[in-house]
Amino acid sequence: MSLIGNLIWLIFGGFLGGVGYIIGGLSTCMTIIGIPFGIETIKVGVATFTPFGKTVIEGPNVGTPLVQILNIIWFVLFGWAIALNHLAWGALLAITVVGLPFAKQHFKLMVLAIMPFGRSLEQVQGQAA
Repeated sequence: MSLIGNLIWLIFGGFLGGVGYIIGGLSTCMTIIGIPFGIETIKVGVATFTPFGKTVIEGPNVGTPLVQILNIIWFVLFGWAIALNHLAWGALLAITVVGLPFAKQHFKLMVLAIMPFGRSLEQVQGQAA
């Protein structure tokens, strides 16, 4: 079922959303200070391509001071705007029953977009893509 969801997601905006994240990440990587933020943006962009059947996983370093500082900087500069975008699209899609699974994916991506350092979107065990 996640394969069908991912195909519909890609056709109706997931592909363009992922490409937008990746282009933004590459442009952020143009400065040395922006490289860690650009890498995280590219990571979120790749996760945006196929979010169905995946869940947000926290890595072992999520609680370290450096990761927390980077997440705070990310939230202040980028995260709040990206999260509001996913929140708006999720709320709009949640109006109809057909849009509920896609709204759920936006809410999942919102969590990843708020503070991506130390987190990733990975395949759920026991499900095929």
